[in-house]
Amino acid sequence: MIETAADAVELSPLVPGAQSLEEQAPGAFEAVTILAPPGVLERRYVLAQALRILTPGGRLIALAPKDKGGARLAKELAAFGCPPEENARRHHRFCHAVRPDAPEGIEAAIAAGAPQVAPGLGLWSQPGIFSWDRPDPGSALLLRHLPTLSGAGADFGCGAGLLARAVLRNPGVARLSLIDIDRRAVAAARRNIDDPRADFFWADLRGGEPDLRDLDFVVMNPPFHDQGEEDRGLGAAFIRRAAAALKPKGVCWLVANRRLPYEAPLAAVFPRARQVIQADGYKVYEARK
Repeated sequence: MIETAADAVELSPLVPGAQSLEEQAPGAFEAVTILAPPGVLERRYVLAQALRILTPGGRLIALAPKDKGGARLAKELAAFGCPPEENARRHHRFCHAVRPDAPEGIEAAIAAGAPQVAPGLGLWSQPGIFSWDRPDPGSALLLRHLPTLSGAGADFGCGAGLLARAVLRNPGVARLSLIDIDRRAVAAARRNIDDPRADFFWADLRGGEPDLRDLDFVVMNPPFHDQGEEDRGLGAAFIRRAAAALKPKGVCWLVANRRLPYEAPLAAVFPRARQVIQADGYKVYEARK
């Protein structure tokens, strides 16, 4: 059996040897369990990949919260030609299906959810990556207020590389580390940024990797959702990690949703922090060691 997580279309970014669905051979598994993602294109992509790697007659279990795609699971599986048995438990929908000899439409679903150049973004991206098909308004606000940066820096939660591309236009930037927990985001950023000054890391910044120290700057638009649920501790963890990675007089540039209370986490680890602007529902901060 292979189990996949909703956010990364794979086992876990922290499990050594974990393999993605895309790397599995057609018909290689007799059973697959899927925690389906909330986004339509991403969810159909994951379901189609699961059917692709199942042997005919293989068993598929797909589940999702009722309000995050679960209510659509049965209909979507039926559209692939494998109507499921469905039951509900603890606000989730569980669908049990059997792979037919020839599922319908899985090639189209895989193509729609695969890596692609998003016209609204102008970058390689993929459904499921944060703000995958258009610039996030918070990142756009931060880009309008970033000063000229120089030295060694990092982009925390780099996504497809929107912020990093702008930062690397500064000739004074000597090195930039791009870090994201989403494997697909790191892969997209690699395709979007062809610059010898850029290093790419697939990692959870709440842990100890990568080893970041003596940085001159950090830029970030930190996440505040984990597995679809709001988690304000994520932003606070990013702020602490930035402070630990920066050298004395280093600077962190952060954008956040206006309602997120990051003033206290910033004040706890930075001697100086100021709000640069509040606009379009977001706040931009400059914090210095």
